[in-house]
Amino acid sequence: MKWYQLDKTAIEQKLHVLSSKGLTHQQVTKRRKQFGQNVLTTNEQPSKLFLFIKQFQDFMVLVLLGATLIAGILGEYIDAIAIMAIVLINGCIGFFQEHKAEKSLEKLQELSAPKVRVLREREWETIPSEETVVGDIVKVKTGDRIPADIRIIEANALEVEESALTGESVPVSKKSEAIHESNITLQDQINIGFKGTLITKGNATGIVIHTGMNTAIGEIASLMKETKHQVTPLELKLTELGKILIFVVFLLTVLTVGIGIYHGQPLYDMVLAGVSLAVAVIPEGLPAIVTVALSLGVQRMIRRKAIVRKLSAVETLGCATVICTDKTGTITENKMTVQQLYINKQHITVTGEGDKATGDFYYNNKKIENAHSNLEAIGLYGALCNEATLYLKKGRYIVDGDPTDGALLVVARKLGIPHHIKDQYKIIKQFPFDSVRKRMTVIIEDENKRRFLITKGAPEVVIPRCTYEITDTSRALLKDTSHINKQMDKMAKQALRMIAIAIKPISKNDVLTEINMEQDLTFVGLYGLKDPPRKEVKKAIAQCKEAGVKTVMITGDHQTTALAIADEIGIMEEDSVVIEGRQLNDMTVQELSEKVDKVAIFARVTPEHKLKIVQAYQQVGHIVAMTGDGVNDAPAIKASNIGISMGISGTDVTKEASSLILLDDNFNTIKEAIREGRNIYENIRKFIRYLLASNVGEIFMMLVAMMLALPLPLVPVQILWVNLVTDGLPAMALGLDPPEKNVLKQQPRKQNEGIFARGLGTKIITRGMLIGIVSLFAFILAYDHEADNLQYARTVAFATLVIAQLIHVFDCRSDKGIFSRNPFSNLYLLGAVLSSVVMLLLAIYIESLQPIFHTTPLLGIDWLFIIILSAIPSVIFGLFSKK
Repeated sequence: MKWYQLDKTAIEQKLHVLSSKGLTHQQVTKRRKQFGQNVLTTNEQPSKLFLFIKQFQDFMVLVLLGATLIAGILGEYIDAIAIMAIVLINGCIGFFQEHKAEKSLEKLQELSAPKVRVLREREWETIPSEETVVGDIVKVKTGDRIPADIRIIEANALEVEESALTGESVPVSKKSEAIHESNITLQDQINIGFKGTLITKGNATGIVIHTGMNTAIGEIASLMKETKHQVTPLELKLTELGKILIFVVFLLTVLTVGIGIYHGQPLYDMVLAGVSLAVAVIPEGLPAIVTVALSLGVQRMIRRKAIVRKLSAVETLGCATVICTDKTGTITENKMTVQQLYINKQHITVTGEGDKATGDFYYNNKKIENAHSNLEAIGLYGALCNEATLYLKKGRYIVDGDPTDGALLVVARKLGIPHHIKDQYKIIKQFPFDSVRKRMTVIIEDENKRRFLITKGAPEVVIPRCTYEITDTSRALLKDTSHINKQMDKMAKQALRMIAIAIKPISKNDVLTEINMEQDLTFVGLYGLKDPPRKEVKKAIAQCKEAGVKTVMITGDHQTTALAIADEIGIMEEDSVVIEGRQLNDMTVQELSEKVDKVAIFARVTPEHKLKIVQAYQQVGHIVAMTGDGVNDAPAIKASNIGISMGISGTDVTKEASSLILLDDNFNTIKEAIREGRNIYENIRKFIRYLLASNVGEIFMMLVAMMLALPLPLVPVQILWVNLVTDGLPAMALGLDPPEKNVLKQQPRKQNEGIFARGLGTKIITRGMLIGIVSLFAFILAYDHEADNLQYARTVAFATLVIAQLIHVFDCRSDKGIFSRNPFSNLYLLGAVLSSVVMLLLAIYIESLQPIFHTTPLLGIDWLFIIILSAIPSVIFGLFSKK
C-alpha cells in the first residue's frame, strides 16, 4: 500500500477509523492480536555454554584433544596436561571474543518513543508507545520521537530530523497533502512520519499505518537479523591452513606407523611418536599469537583514533578494494556553512571556521578589510529572521536549532554581530516557515520603535515578492532579475543551497497579515550554503586511490549536490557514472554488479539500496569497507567485509553493527587504518613463516630419525616447550615489526590470494628442512647408544633446534634475507629472543625442571658446537638470497 498517495478520507476508509473519533477499544484489541506489539523483535542469543563448547569444534583442536587422550593412556601425564592447558587457553580466548553479543536491535529499541498521545473513542489519552496499533490517531509535537510510521493528516510548520534513518542532517519539512507520484524513496515521502525520527519544529496529527517490524526502522531491524557477518580473509586463510595441517597430520601418522612396523619398533613407541608428530605439526600457539598480534595492532589503531570491535577484521582493511562511504558526516563535516553571499550585484566568498565563528570575506579575490554597511546588513537580517540560538562553550560556538539557521548566525558573528543580537530587538509578529510557504517572516521593532519586516526563504518564492533591490546608498526598482538568476545558476552548479533575504519598512498602523506584509519587498541578497567536505578528505581519497582502493559515495542527497562534492574531493573519474535510487529499484544485485566498477556516486538511496550495493561489489570479488553513521547504514555495515561507524555522530545501532569505530569521524583515519591493516597482515605472514618453519624443522628431524631407526630426538613436552614458550615471544614481537616503506603504494592483495602466496610456502619448507637437518645432525653426533646418553643427545638437539629458530626469526623480517634490515629497529624482537634464550637455559639447568623436560646440563664446548650448527640455515640463505 502506497499510503503517501492516499488522501485523508481514503486512509480513514482503508483503516476503518475516523480521525475525529479514533479507534474503539474492541478494534485496538483485535489489531494488537493481528499486528502484535509496536516493538522491534530481536534474535535469541546463544547460551554461554554453547559458545564455549563451540570453541572446541575446530578440527585442529579435536586432533590435539585426541593427542591428549592418547598421551594420557600411555601414562605421559605431563604431556597430556600441557596439551590440554593450551587447548583450554585458546578456547577461552575464542569464547571471550564471541561473547560480545550483538546489541544492535536492543539499541534500535531506544529510538522508540516511550509515551504517545492517542485518540480512542473520542478521548485523548497517553499510552506506552508499544501499545500503539495500526489505525490509531496520534498527536506529536516538537521534541517528540514519532512512535510508529504515521500518515500525517494535519501538519503545522512541521519539521522532522530523519538523519538516523536517511543519513541527512537537515530537518525535513512535512505536509499532509497526498503525493500523486509513484515509486518514490523514503526521503521524498514528506507526508509520512517514520518511527524513531525526531520532531524539531511544529506539531502534527497522524494515522498509524505501520507498527513494530513493519515500520521503516523495523525493516532495517529485519535486514540486520537476516544479514550475516562476512568471514574475513584472515579467517579464511587460517581455515585453509588448518585443512593443510590436518592432511599433514594424517599423512605423517600413517607414515610413522608404516615405518615403525617396517623397522620392527614396539607399538608403544610408535604411538608415542605419532603423538609427538601431531604436536609438532600443529602450531598450538598460532591462534593465541594471531589474537595477541591483532590486539597489539588494535592498540596502535586506538592511538590513531580508531577502535576495533572485531579483532579479525583489522587485517581486512589491508586488502579492501572499495570504500563505500556515506556523504553526510563522513565525507562532509555535517555542518551547514555559508560559503558565498550575493549583495549589491557583488559575489562575495566567505572563509573561516564555523565553530570559532571567525573568517574573512573576499570580493574579486581581494580581502574586504572594512565590511560595508550592506554586507553587515545581510548578516544582521539573517540573524534576526532566525529560530536557532548560538551559544559559546569552551571557546567554540554551538548551534542549538536548525542547522541552516545556525549557519546564518555564524556568518553574522563573522561580521562582528553579537550572537545575542536578537535580545536588542522586539519581535512583533512571526510567520513561520513551512513546506508550502517555503519562507519565514518576522516583524521586528528596534530600540527607536521603528518597525521593519524581514523575509527569508527559497529564492523562487522570495524574489517574485520583491519590487526593489538594495543599493549602496538606498534602494532602487528591481526592473531586471537576470543578474540574480545568473548568480543562482552559478551557486546551483556548485551544489550550494540558496536562501534569499528581503526587507520592508512598516508602520505601526499596517495590518499585519501575510498577504498584506509579504509584498513590495526590497531584495537584500542571497546566501549560498553548503555542508563542506572535511579538509583532509581530498588527500586521503587520493592516497587510497594510489593504494588501489576505490572510494564510492553513497548518499541520500540529490545527484547535483553529490556531484559537486565528489568533484571537489576527487572521487569522480572521466568514465565515472552516477546511479540514483529509482534506478536501483529496478535492478537486481546481478544487474548492478555488472555496472558497479564504473559507479562513483549512488544518490537518493535507501537502506535496502545500500545493502544491495555492498552485495553487488562483493559479487564481483571486491572486499568492501562500508562507512556510515545513521541507523540506515547498519544493515549494509553488517553485510560488508568491514563495517566502519562514526564515533561522534554515529548512532549506537551502527556502532554495534560495525567492526571499526572512528573516534574522530575522520575519513583520513580510514586511510591510516588501511596502512595499519596491511602492516598487520604482513606481520602475521612473518610469524606464520617463523612458526611453521620451526614446525617443519621438528617434523623433518623426527621423521628422518624414525626412517634411520634412531630414537626420537625430542619428546612431546620438549616440542610443546619450543612451539609455545621458546617460539611464542619472538612470534609476538614479529607482530610489532615496523612497516616496510611504501606500504600504501602497493596494490591490495587479491581476495583469493593464499596465505602461502609470494613464495612463503617455499621459504617455510626450505628453511624448516635446513633447521631440521642441523638439529638432527647435532643429535646424531651427540648420541652414543653404548653410553646410554639419550637424554644428553636430546638436550643437544633441543638446544640446537631452539637456537636455530631464534636466529631464523631475524631472517623472517624481510624477503631479502637476514642482513637486509637493522636488527635494532625492532627492540621488542631483541628482548623476546633474549627471553627465549633465558627460558631455554632454565629448562636445561634448573634441577627441578630437568625431569619434566628430559634435559641434562651442557658444557661450554657443547654450546660452541650448537651455536655454529644453528647459524648455518639463516646465514646460508642470507648470503645467497636473490631477493
